[in-house]
Amino acid sequence: MPRLPLNVERLALFGTLLSVFGELHPACDHWVQGSKTASRKRLYGEDLVHADGSPATPDSTRPTMTTSALGRRAVACHVASYTAVQLGATLAITRAFGYRVTPTALLAGAAINASTHAAIDRGALLLWLAKKTNKTGYIEHCQAARVDDEGVVTKEINGPGSAWMELDAALHRVIGIGAAAVTTWLTTRPGGRR
Repeated sequence: MPRLPLNVERLALFGTLLSVFGELHPACDHWVQGSKTASRKRLYGEDLVHADGSPATPDSTRPTMTTSALGRRAVACHVASYTAVQLGATLAITRAFGYRVTPTALLAGAAINASTHAAIDRGALLLWLAKKTNKTGYIEHCQAARVDDEGVVTKEINGPGSAWMELDAALHRVIGIGAAAVTTWLTTRPGGRR
């Protein structure tokens, strides 16, 4: 089979990677990620808790950690599952179409998505960016209403249906463009696959 011109090959690979990275993001955030992980990944603080999130008492015999450590652990679990699904799907789709992405390129794209996903999902980076771009009003205005079993209504700043979730998803998709471009360039550069 004759090789495609380099620009066509690059555009095809970039489009494939972009669709895999972008379309898998919601599935990984809402189907793969566990409920406890989602609720704990933005926890901060120095209070001592157990691995299940319950407060530790001075006479606790079970291992403890700070609330911040529990939050970091939760985001690490989410990013690990997200990255595994992304890598598996990228390999499956590109190989199914007879294309080989180099391991270096594949890992570079995954590292870009994973590291930025962790930073964004912890929350501090997203809030910093929102302040710098004057989006805090959007976050404060577009919160989600929740009704508990007793009918009490509360507001949630960062759950489904909020501006926070929209800004989060938009950041991940923009970063996915960069990750797809880097992966494409590393794979198709001179000497990349040979």
